[in-house]
Amino acid sequence: MSAFLAVFTAVLAVLAALILGTLHKSSRRRRSFPTKRNPVLGFFHPYCDAGGGGERVLWSAIRAIQTHHPRTTCVIYTWSKAGPPSQILAKVRSQFGVKVDEGRVEFVRLETWGWLAADRYRFMTLLLQSLGSLITAWEALRLYTPDVFVDTVGFAFTYPLAKHVFGCKVVTYVHYPTISSDMLGRVAARKAGYNNSGAVARSSALTGAKIWYYRLVAYLYGHAGRAADVVMVNSTWTLNHITTLWRIPTRTSIVYPPCDTAALKSFSLDDREEVIVAVAQFRPEKDHTLQLDAFARLLDKYPEHRDRLKLVMIGGSRNAEDRGRVAVLGERARELNIAEQVQIIENGSYTILLSHLRKASLGLHTMRDEHFGIGIVEYMAAGVIPVAHNSGGPKLDIVTEVDGEPTGFLAETAEEYADALHRALKLSGDAQRAMRNRARASVVDRFSEEVFARGFVEALGPLLAGGGDKRED
Repeated sequence: MSAFLAVFTAVLAVLAALILGTLHKSSRRRRSFPTKRNPVLGFFHPYCDAGGGGERVLWSAIRAIQTHHPRTTCVIYTWSKAGPPSQILAKVRSQFGVKVDEGRVEFVRLETWGWLAADRYRFMTLLLQSLGSLITAWEALRLYTPDVFVDTVGFAFTYPLAKHVFGCKVVTYVHYPTISSDMLGRVAARKAGYNNSGAVARSSALTGAKIWYYRLVAYLYGHAGRAADVVMVNSTWTLNHITTLWRIPTRTSIVYPPCDTAALKSFSLDDREEVIVAVAQFRPEKDHTLQLDAFARLLDKYPEHRDRLKLVMIGGSRNAEDRGRVAVLGERARELNIAEQVQIIENGSYTILLSHLRKASLGLHTMRDEHFGIGIVEYMAAGVIPVAHNSGGPKLDIVTEVDGEPTGFLAETAEEYADALHRALKLSGDAQRAMRNRARASVVDRFSEEVFARGFVEALGPLLAGGGDKRED
């Protein structure tokens, strides 16, 4: 009953927002633009000051717009607790090496950002969070209505609101689908995981209910996604899922995310230390526990590495929950008796990240069905041999062969990771250097800031080209 009441309340809130929006649309005056009628782009990215790959996409996109369309205004809808603009942009420069013109960026502070937090919803999280996003998007669009609404975090339920109520064109950059056939498959197979609790996996009745629920979310997600005018996805894996769910292939294209391959490719391929680096935000789906388990298994199974090898985990923490996960990882390392060989760096600067990529031998990645994997590209460009999860973007787009020769290793279980790490470490000096060279060559021309900027601007081209059209006031 409590679940029904929560959904009913959320639906009523959404309907109220839509009704008010319709009334608002009929009575309000459209904003006028400068003489040349240059468009305004509103980027929906409430946690714009976080330090993950999604934030790199946001800021690289804004820099690309500022470079290629210098008279276009970029507005960022962000949470009310974000720091002052100068502080946010300083953090962006520190973590990503991306510099944007502060004078050409406007921030709109949102008081309703809490509706976007997954931890607000203890059950039916996907649906309730998606419905909650409508409340936040309603506030954002009421405060500032742009010409083009750009979603860079993945809240597809906001697209019909932006398009049909507020009259915006809608652009989305999809990092990963909210729901996918892979998620449905894991539930149907009754496999416990970050998106399927053990209690559900053990119960046939709960599994059946969750499958029905996932199908409902997928149906609604598909209808919402089709409101987008331009869809960019970050990988082949994401393209396959989004094309199946949204069914608008002519409006959908791959734009690989920005990777700092230009700076990283200058790193020497030689003189590497016995260090394994693992770069990922401290979020549950990144599966840092598997990294610790694999490292412990490596040291137990191949004791010659125990006194020489070190694991360095580097990632951003967004909130108290992420910081709690970092504390749990420290406890887990002590339980496994590997704490002295594990270093955890929370919210480290871009300079710190580069220093570790410059000296590490191997790069570890453990997220199942990773949509792309910017960190893996950074490993390879820096000359770090990747050991990544055998799924998603890493498998389809990144850790591929060059002339029949591998550019890294793929694994799934702790045992497989331990064996792959050992094989990489036991390669001869010449074999390691050859693999590093292949890995670097395979990514520097395909994935870069420049390639991303060109693809992003080209995808937006038809919408921005119309920015000079006269509009009624």
